[in-house]
Amino acid sequence: MTTSTRGATKVPAVLVLEDGRIFRGRAYGAVGETFGEAVFSTGMTGYQETLTDPSYHRQVVVMTAPHVGNTGVNDEDAESQRIWVSGYVVRDPARVPSNWRSRRSLDDELAAQGVVGISGIDTRALTRHLRERGAMRVGIFSGDAVRDDAALLARVQEAPQMKGADLSAEVATTEPYVVPAIGEKKFTVAAVDLGIKGMTPQRMAERGIEVHVLPATATVDDVYAVNPDGVFFSNGPGDPATADHPVSVMRGVLERGTPLFGICFGNQILGRALGFGTFKLKYGHRGINQPVQDRTTGKVEVTAHNHGFAVDAPLDKVSDTPFGRAEVSHVCLNDNVVEGLQLLDRPAFSVQYHPEAAAGPHDAAYLFDRFVSLMEGQRA
Repeated sequence: MTTSTRGATKVPAVLVLEDGRIFRGRAYGAVGETFGEAVFSTGMTGYQETLTDPSYHRQVVVMTAPHVGNTGVNDEDAESQRIWVSGYVVRDPARVPSNWRSRRSLDDELAAQGVVGISGIDTRALTRHLRERGAMRVGIFSGDAVRDDAALLARVQEAPQMKGADLSAEVATTEPYVVPAIGEKKFTVAAVDLGIKGMTPQRMAERGIEVHVLPATATVDDVYAVNPDGVFFSNGPGDPATADHPVSVMRGVLERGTPLFGICFGNQILGRALGFGTFKLKYGHRGINQPVQDRTTGKVEVTAHNHGFAVDAPLDKVSDTPFGRAEVSHVCLNDNVVEGLQLLDRPAFSVQYHPEAAAGPHDAAYLFDRFVSLMEGQRA
């Protein structure tokens, strides 16, 4: 990706999909070129959390909400230390942000971090195209990067695909760190960072948990070196079929019977550890308005999602696994995709969506309390 950063709003830009569909607009953020997988997010708010979610590594995010950037960028809502999206696509960017916490415009923040974007295109038409044809490779070109259409299409078709991509180690911490419990410390949790969002250890810390965040390369011995009461596997980018090391570590945790909780990529890792397969969704679930039913209670939750892969597990029966009986605990009401798993004979469960609610509704915050209950039960 090559970039420059000033005067972008008047610079022509071109978005080229790998199937040859082309959209023309104006540069937004940095000027240059970028490549990734084109995906769409249905959230009307929370763009700052989306941009800084490591799970979006190597993806070009199309915002379905027409107005983006209205509240600017602040210094509190980022989910990591940087923007991770490969590119950004909006229809009508805000000319002037308006919010009491805003410190700078979204356009300026994208430019400062070298994120190439495009504005002024019909994002509804682009989203409909992706829904019909599926997520696919894309390139955004502006300024001197613009060439004839055939040359740009060839560049896009040379870019790597998301299927088969092993990306978690590229976004995870390289050194362990600790998020202290807020108030009285009740438990210690080892969190394997596969692309963790900052709000996740915060939600645990609010419940008296001291969180030891470990690199994606952590071994079973590294996990148990912190003497954990529970183990957590985070969200993250890439194809879960490539994540052999985290699967091996999770199996080691399951063998010891330590309370275990996984989110998003962690749900897919649990699925693989139990012997289920995974598969790529046609266009994925992304946004903060996805309906999910908790089958253990019958309750329907409005939830935040970001996943392009899913677990292939039976919805209609309890499955026998090397670690006892397992069942699908949550399901997406839009398409019956598996959104959660739980073991019936060991203290382990996971969900495919994001209960930390950054950004998003708080319907699923109870899952952190469920994790606490597992650790309380184990201690008792």
